[in-house]
Amino acid sequence: MPLNIDWQQILLHLFNFVILAGGLYFLLYKPVKKYMQWRQDQYDAREAEAAKNESEAEALRRKYEEMIRDAELEIQSMKERASEELEAEKSQQLAEARQEARRIINTAKKTAEIRTQKVLEDAHEEIRSLAVGMVEKLVLQSGGDALDRFLDEAEGQEHG
Repeated sequence: MPLNIDWQQILLHLFNFVILAGGLYFLLYKPVKKYMQWRQDQYDAREAEAAKNESEAEALRRKYEEMIRDAELEIQSMKERASEELEAEKSQQLAEARQEARRIINTAKKTAEIRTQKVLEDAHEEIRSLAVGMVEKLVLQSGGDALDRFLDEAEGQEHG
């Protein structure tokens, strides 16, 4: 043994080192590497799911924005229709009110004419009754001469 080197000791140490390295590889390195790969796969899956959820959320957001725009357009359309209907109803009610006003005015005119005729008839009747009353007084005061003269003059005017 030159230089005091024992090859058997070196080979045993080398064999011991290989067993230690193999044991550490199988007991520590391989499970840790497997766990790290599993964690990486988990993170990749979560990231893919998050990207998928984000794209779905973006699609939903666009869909809802479109629905909101459609709803706003429909609301605007409904407002316009309601406004047109209100304007038509207002015009119709105004026309009906004018027609009713004309009917009331015509009824009032007819009523006024009837009342005027009635008042005139009543006035003529009253004038006749006053005239008859005055003639009776004259006849009673003068005897029968004034009545005879009046009747004679009335007959003369009718024939002449």
